[in-house]
Amino acid sequence: MLSIAHIWLDRLGVFVVMVALLLGGCSSYQGDIPLEELDRQVAALLTQQQVTAESIAVEMDYTLKSPLVELGQMLFFDKILSGNQNISCATCHHPSLASGDALSLPLGVGARGLGQDRQGGPVIPRNAPEIFNRNHPAWQSMFWDSRANREGGHFYSPAHQQLPEGLTSILAVQAMFPVTSRDEMRGSLTDCSPSNELACFTNDDFRGIWQALMQRLRDIPKYQPLFEAAYGKPMDEMSFVEVANAIAAFEELAFSHWDSPFDRYVKGDGGALNWEEKYGAWIFFSGRGNCSSCHTWPLFSDQQHYNLALPHISPGKDDHYQEFGYLDSGRYRETGARKDLFAFRTPPLRNIALTGPYMHNGAYASLADSIRHHLNPKASLDNYDPSQLSAAARPLYRPELNSLISERIDIEGRYLSDWEIDRLVDFLNSLSSPKAQDLNYLVPSQVPSALPVSD
Repeated sequence: MLSIAHIWLDRLGVFVVMVALLLGGCSSYQGDIPLEELDRQVAALLTQQQVTAESIAVEMDYTLKSPLVELGQMLFFDKILSGNQNISCATCHHPSLASGDALSLPLGVGARGLGQDRQGGPVIPRNAPEIFNRNHPAWQSMFWDSRANREGGHFYSPAHQQLPEGLTSILAVQAMFPVTSRDEMRGSLTDCSPSNELACFTNDDFRGIWQALMQRLRDIPKYQPLFEAAYGKPMDEMSFVEVANAIAAFEELAFSHWDSPFDRYVKGDGGALNWEEKYGAWIFFSGRGNCSSCHTWPLFSDQQHYNLALPHISPGKDDHYQEFGYLDSGRYRETGARKDLFAFRTPPLRNIALTGPYMHNGAYASLADSIRHHLNPKASLDNYDPSQLSAAARPLYRPELNSLISERIDIEGRYLSDWEIDRLVDFLNSLSSPKAQDLNYLVPSQVPSALPVSD
């Protein structure tokens, strides 16, 4: 049979083999496809799906030394923005942890340590997402449920009419909200005191919280020249909008890199990928894997929401289904539509090899297991092993919700061999920028408040 297969390859080329793969006739094929033919097949798929170099030609009009970015960097690492002054944006989106926190679910106010060493504090209901490449204009939404989004030139958010004018991007809109969350940064009602005035506001008084934070910053002398250099006007004329815009500018510049091996391949460098990575790209973009139907170029996310039948691992965010107690119903919290129950936004995949654990709740520790879940979601849900979760998340696994979660699943299962899964992982590894491997240079030695930068 091997000799016959080689005769087919010699006479007809590898296209016959790939058609067989698409039809499911050789579901675990591991043959020696010639590199030149593989390049032709991948190129055809990329052309068909409009994967072009032009779509990642994102220009930034400032540098890390620009006053606006320097201000954003200070604010990103300054714990003064938290109620009890013990947590910063960087705590959950740290450069040394690929702009995440390496935990299944984050640990909020009052916790100590960084990454897997972090202990104590409340468990935050959803995984801290990476923040790579958010400078692309195609970004339309933030948060796992897209509760901050842009549509028709307008921003929508949990603050509704309280959201002020002047925000420059959807990332800036997102930066307005972690500071308002009691568990993430603001502190509980019992923390209300002269030293934590933020905790005294009601949960829906967004404007009051933002104004109080801006007053904190005005009271720190070293911030005044930074704000004025960034915006060219007196700090007294500014609001928290300027804080959010500066943080977004820093995040967009510091964490955006469009030079992964696959990016270079798209730009014409055929040697940027090896054979295994190219075969993984073929699986990803072809009907064999069908991955690119949701993980669309150039963000590797269509920003839509799907129920993937993921295990429920969360302290909960709502109680729409009171018979099950407090749970996280995903996009349903925003729309109230039954089709959105347990649906979460498609995650982007840039630098994905660096940013585990994976999924909206950090359910999977490896890329291979994340892929396997997509192949048979119902079976994967029913056989889920919670031992891979970070310690604080492990007790929050609720298998009694499996039947409810799997009532409607938005993806169809398929078969891939272990060898093919390995090739997909090879391709996903090629989405990591060399510049994202070590981002510790972004961590400042000190911040204007003089609070400790380290966690």
